[in-house]
Amino acid sequence: MNRKTLVLPALAGLLVPTLAACGSSDGSGDGGKPIKVGTTAQLEATKDAPAPLDPAQAYDVDAWNVLRGTLQTLMRLPRTGTAPVPEAAESCGFRDTQSEQYRCKLRDGLKFTNGHALTSKDVKFSIDRMLAIKYDRGPVSLVDNVDKVETPSESEVVFHLKKPDATFPQKLATPAAAIVDSEVYPKNGLYKGFEVAGSGPYTVKVEHSGERVSKAVFTKNPEYKGGIEVKNSTVEMKFFDDSEGMEKALRKGDIDLMNRSLAPDQIKGLENARDEHVRLQAVPGSEIRYLAFNTDNPSVSDKAVRQAMAQLINRSALVRDVYSYTGDPLYSMVPKGLTGHINSFFTKYGSPSVPAARKILQQAHINTPVKLTLTYTTNHYGSSTAKEFKTLQSQLNQGGLFDVSLKGVDSWQQFRKEQTEGKYAAYGMGWFADLPDADNYIAPFFGKGNVLNNNYDAKRITSKLLPGTAGQPDRQATKPAFREMQDIVAEDLPVIPIWQGKQYAVAGENIAGLQWTLDASTVFRFWEISKG
Repeated sequence: MNRKTLVLPALAGLLVPTLAACGSSDGSGDGGKPIKVGTTAQLEATKDAPAPLDPAQAYDVDAWNVLRGTLQTLMRLPRTGTAPVPEAAESCGFRDTQSEQYRCKLRDGLKFTNGHALTSKDVKFSIDRMLAIKYDRGPVSLVDNVDKVETPSESEVVFHLKKPDATFPQKLATPAAAIVDSEVYPKNGLYKGFEVAGSGPYTVKVEHSGERVSKAVFTKNPEYKGGIEVKNSTVEMKFFDDSEGMEKALRKGDIDLMNRSLAPDQIKGLENARDEHVRLQAVPGSEIRYLAFNTDNPSVSDKAVRQAMAQLINRSALVRDVYSYTGDPLYSMVPKGLTGHINSFFTKYGSPSVPAARKILQQAHINTPVKLTLTYTTNHYGSSTAKEFKTLQSQLNQGGLFDVSLKGVDSWQQFRKEQTEGKYAAYGMGWFADLPDADNYIAPFFGKGNVLNNNYDAKRITSKLLPGTAGQPDRQATKPAFREMQDIVAEDLPVIPIWQGKQYAVAGENIAGLQWTLDASTVFRFWEISKG
């Protein structure tokens, strides 16, 4: 079925903040008073996930924001741009033309906060440990291409890769490659609880109520040696149950800044209020939301069922009615603004259509209504998730083709466990980029052992197209392959992309450096802010 491709404007300056600086940016501050930050993130220790701040387990944006401030990586993403720069390393680079051998030299005098020297053996230990533990819901996939790590000296590390990977420097900038103390962290098990022993720009003391984090206090690490310039001495991160309570705390002066996750109505209210005492920071984002399927589940195993769903979903109405245009409709797994994006889903399915969906089901001889349960996590992605799924339910049930029921799961850890065990037929997920490259929106989701464990393996993607792009240092040259991959996804539908989000933070008038705290990569750079 040929349809004209919908052309959506690319995000200009994907990683560049959109608001001008406010106040002083020299970091002189006000004598070192703590900067208090609010978030609705939920970090908890459970029986199945006992180590929320161990890089071998942690694989969500909120835990990573804690780890980025406390553990070092060899590389890091700078304020702007997508090319990583040295962090714990003094220099790094490929030493061959096939992108299979990567060598780094460490900075002199690196130390963990307990006084232990950080050497190449700790880097090797950290990668080997990640591969040994292989936590099934952790970020091990980011480093599982490492064949072996050599340490020619205490300051040199050499990574030998199983196959070419031009994005490996970016992966070394993620907490999946965080360097932990080989004398503290267990070699073959998780570091349970809420302790973090690192060498990053801050030390952290975590307070928790029961098994859930309530506050984290970050204190500037005087022994830190790296590329980050810390603009404050102390940051207190307070964890709220909801965004309404967080906003009240900001307006009362109990916190100075709030970040994640703001409700759409709050964002619109703050945009329209023009409150001289509160500043809203917004940047384009690469966060995406999508429906995923266990393709072996009988209720969705027939591709025609998933195609009919794709034909019925009205993304524009959802973004308007649920998210008040604080996001954009998404017609591909690769978001707008990244090399290789194409609107494959609009090209194939066009505008929502009940007759077109009915025809798909009739041609496949599928009886209607199709009974189906959509499962979602009630609190991990913000307070609007329930409304989003009620809207999706209404859209899918129109015309009598589907009989969709909803199931909300309160615990994120329970949701992830049951999802990876294949207990859900169709469910809602979000993805925050590990690194700003199209590969990170394709490679984790397709093939055996993918992050969804959804029993979908696209042979052409995994055996030919992805390997062909992996070793290509010129990422512009990967466009045709990534566009073909997205067309395959639109045909097979192991996932249905729904919308693409933006990044927001709100601060009081005395906070400087807010414009550098966020970018589309979802890194929250709280070391950039000061009281001015």
